[in-house]
Amino acid sequence: MTKTYDYVIVGGGSAGSALGNRLSTDPGTSVLVLEAGRSDFKFDPLIHMPAALPFPMGNSLYDWQYETEPEPYMHGRRLAHARGKVLGGSSSINGMIFQRGNPMDYERWAADTGMETWDYAHCLPYFKRMETCLEGADAWRGGSGPLVLERGEAQNPLFGAFFEAAQQAGFPLTDDVNGYRQEGFGRFDRNVHKGRRLSASRAYLHPVRDRKNLTIETLAHVTGLRTQGNRVVGVDYLRAGRAHRSVAAREVILCGGAFNSPQLLQLAGIGAADELSALGITPVADLPGVGANLQDHLEVYVQHASSQPVSLGPWFSNWKAPQIGLEWLFRKGIGTSNHFEAGGFIRSNDDVKYPNLMFHFLPIAVRYDGSSVAAPHGYQVHIGPMYSDVRGTVKITSTDPRKHPAIRFNYLSTDNDRREWVEMVRAARTIFAQPAFAAFSAGEISPGPEVETDEQILDWVARDGETALHPSCTAKMGTDDMSVVDPRTMRVHGVEGLRVVDASVFPYVPNGNTYAPVMMVAEKAADLILGNTPLPPSHAPFYRHGTGMTLFPEGDPRNSAWDATTEPPSAAGVARAAGNPGGQVGLG
Repeated sequence: MTKTYDYVIVGGGSAGSALGNRLSTDPGTSVLVLEAGRSDFKFDPLIHMPAALPFPMGNSLYDWQYETEPEPYMHGRRLAHARGKVLGGSSSINGMIFQRGNPMDYERWAADTGMETWDYAHCLPYFKRMETCLEGADAWRGGSGPLVLERGEAQNPLFGAFFEAAQQAGFPLTDDVNGYRQEGFGRFDRNVHKGRRLSASRAYLHPVRDRKNLTIETLAHVTGLRTQGNRVVGVDYLRAGRAHRSVAAREVILCGGAFNSPQLLQLAGIGAADELSALGITPVADLPGVGANLQDHLEVYVQHASSQPVSLGPWFSNWKAPQIGLEWLFRKGIGTSNHFEAGGFIRSNDDVKYPNLMFHFLPIAVRYDGSSVAAPHGYQVHIGPMYSDVRGTVKITSTDPRKHPAIRFNYLSTDNDRREWVEMVRAARTIFAQPAFAAFSAGEISPGPEVETDEQILDWVARDGETALHPSCTAKMGTDDMSVVDPRTMRVHGVEGLRVVDASVFPYVPNGNTYAPVMMVAEKAADLILGNTPLPPSHAPFYRHGTGMTLFPEGDPRNSAWDATTEPPSAAGVARAAGNPGGQVGLG
């Protein structure tokens, strides 16, 4: 007899881990989490040592090993796209950078019809609920959530030069890119606690996996949704690649991410009806938005050689590995850091309403996968536009669920995207050319001084660019004809018993890394699924560039409390305006 669960969660990654925890809080509710990958074993250093982050990528034991179709505007290159195939999903193999995005991202979401409850005021309480910010809780940051966040130390002298150079180039510093003001440069939050990666599964699933109503199966690759008419009633899956199993469910929740979730939808007949029919799949719901609207962040590295022996370069020698591992066992040394400890956000021109360019600084010149150190000593900044108008697709080409879908991002395909890339590279070079780096720079390694014109810059980006690993938006929330998910319930339009909760439901990719927004969506979705009263909106102010600054969401009468031409008010003053008369709050 097929076992029945109240909720079957497909994917034990970031969103699936959070939902597994929240939906199983009621002991009378049965929850099954199915993860296609292996478990995130406690003593696996490739997962839990922060500095080991390059090693799981491209490794079939941890990574789905997706690859794009030939990208037409990048010389026909196929770009590797690592996605976590392990409990914790991509949060078990990512760079551990925790960024919410800009408050204006969520104002943009809410501007779409039907998305009114996804504005910053309604999302902020869920960001706060999920986190424990060790810098201190305040009007913007949480202090009692499962995700413990440590701020990067950024003590290497190259970080000091980077901050000074940014100011010399005319850009501000900010105390907290996840707090009142994202715009500017500062230290980054990270999912590292006491020298170990704190993935979604470690934060949400492992502490509650002894609940009798919560079942977690790894090596469980879901191959299809079981349907009766327009209702999903369960799933089929392969156990350890061989044993065929089925379970029934009152509801199925897809948490597979921007590639896997639309693939399962299309295999079940949910998608563009004409395309599915051409593959011999009987349409269940004609939703052309499934697999459409694909968005991501592309990035390149601007690298310099260092004239001083202060970078992390020598630590990447193989003979250093035993020392790094031994020190890490005692929670010491460079193995305890993800090294993405600082960076910043700026606007590329005065017409942009909020930052559209992101910088991640590293005190070493190296490829993201650690495969090649560019100089014995060096430094680099990872750069890329944040809300490009490029759109791509995810489409199945076969009814075989084990075959990856065709993925095409169309990077560099629009005039605006190409313009922002030129602005991006020139901004990075402007910062590195400042006097603060004079004592360190031994010359630009990449792209190199011979790359100077707009055309040369774009050709370099096309040849050298890599994904920042932020795929999203392929089953977007909304109410228009291209929407897939109801933003009030997370249910798939026109289908009963089926919801989607992961990065695929974003309508627009946020400004920053996507892990934190995924977790916020999962926290908020848990209340929607359970029918809980949503957390009340928070009216904490936020910085907004324009004629001056808008401290509260647009139209809020409290904006008149401040002169829009002045610098940001004090932390205590902001707290009083937000409804805390004592003003006991800091900017982090």
